Amino acid sequence: MFFDRPKDGERALLVHCDFTQINSLLPGSKKVDIVSSIDHKLIISEFSELASSAGADVVEVYKISRKIPNSKFFIGSGKILEIKECVRNEKIEIVMFNHNLSPSQERNIEKELNCKVIDRTGLILDIFAQRARSHIGKLQVELAQLDHISTRLVRGWTHLERQKGGIGLRGPGESQLETDRRLLRERIKWIRQRLSKVNKQREQGRKSRKRAELPTIAIIGYTNAGKSTLFNSLVKESVFAADQLFATLDPTLRALEIPQFGKVILADTVGFVRDLPHKLVDAFKATLDEATEADLLLHVIDASSDDVSSNIEAVNNVLEEIDASDIPMLQVMNKIDCLDNIKTDELPNHEKVWISASTGEGIPHLLSTIAKNIGGAYWKGKLTLAASQCKLRSKLYSSGAVLAEEISTFGDFILEIDFPKNELIRLLDTEGQILPSRN
Repeated sequence: MFFDRPKDGERALLVHCDFTQINSLLPGSKKVDIVSSIDHKLIISEFSELASSAGADVVEVYKISRKIPNSKFFIGSGKILEIKECVRNEKIEIVMFNHNLSPSQERNIEKELNCKVIDRTGLILDIFAQRARSHIGKLQVELAQLDHISTRLVRGWTHLERQKGGIGLRGPGESQLETDRRLLRERIKWIRQRLSKVNKQREQGRKSRKRAELPTIAIIGYTNAGKSTLFNSLVKESVFAADQLFATLDPTLRALEIPQFGKVILADTVGFVRDLPHKLVDAFKATLDEATEADLLLHVIDASSDDVSSNIEAVNNVLEEIDASDIPMLQVMNKIDCLDNIKTDELPNHEKVWISASTGEGIPHLLSTIAKNIGGAYWKGKLTLAASQCKLRSKLYSSGAVLAEEISTFGDFILEIDFPKNELIRLLDTEGQILPSRN
């Protein structure tokens, strides 16, 4: 990992710019990622939470208004001098920008302020580096870090010239900077090859689940919306869950038995965030594929958030980026225990469910709604089985398809069925039976 963190929190100064001409372009760079429809107070609040999650001690927050970004310092030279004075007086150790800076801007600001400067991407990468627990998760974070730092190497090597000659010091003719870039390229290549193998292994696992006809349900949502808490509540596990951003980085898959349907695979995935860096989307492809290959997405939403609509929009943007926007989705409004006057029995339809993952309120309704969403049309009616069809009867019972049972005067089983039609057809087909045309 590339971030050396002190034991105590670094004193940080945060900078957020409100640009009036949001479609302006930086010279030689892409369009500035600015969202005008969102309350900037909420953006700054989230940025402060990101900084705190990284272990920073936020001392000062600067909100700056400009028409367009400055090509040299991103902000104006006057504000740079003002921040420089604050850095000196408050003994600031790191300045964080809630925007993506170009390498030259980052170097110019660091040189002027004489302290460490990171942008939004660097901050999120640092949080990911702290949260990664598995070997694969650490590799994914390292890949994103290497991609990000490769354009910023010159910052640390400006004092070096070509390698010196002499006995024991004759090098390959590269500068120190060129050597580091070559080593970085080799490391990036190795990590990509390793992650490619992981992706193939996970693809084989998904294929085997499809052969077993086990639907996959992926829990997605904005970071800290309560995805892992819901996952633990459904599968009765103890996956790490905490009230912090990006508590989950590595996907966790467990089997879940859903009443009136049967067994499914439930996947807990990494949380999304507004303006998620493209480097992270690329690096976490093996993780995000669990969402792209799912049969149903459970979009967990923090109903107590002050900015629900923009959080939903941010998740939808990431889904479009990973080509998962067409997958059937069920919105799960979580944390209703933090709200007043929420009546969970007055649900509008099967597209949205109100729950509390921590208290369990609304979970039974969520399970029945999941069954109806992944099962398609339901078949309701009576199914007559001969006394010799005990095996099929047992399968129907174990799948939760039977509501009631009667025995006819001839000894036949008359089962009252309420079950997804597609699953019922599959069960009958295993025993050479055909679904009756009369429903």
